[in-house]
Amino acid sequence: MVAMKKRGMKRQVIGTIVSNKMDKTVVVQVERLVKHPLYKKYIRRRNKFVAHDNDNACNIGDKVLITESRPLSKTKRWRVSKIVEKAL
Repeated sequence: MVAMKKRGMKRQVIGTIVSNKMDKTVVVQVERLVKHPLYKKYIRRRNKFVAHDNDNACNIGDKVLITESRPLSKTKRWRVSKIVEKAL
């Protein structure tokens, strides 16, 4: 019998939706704070992730939790897990 390989936890991050113009796809901007190595000041770093939104439920400004997944298209490697906070 072959021993099954254990898989680690998938990465999860919280971000804000900046675009929902595509069908079943959203662009999520994630901000993080990084300490500057020399000046020890915290700097905001931003990344944009393309995520799969199966129900087209997300709107611009919503705060969402996205989870890493297998490649779904050329740029999509994330899925929207849940909407944390709706935009006003």
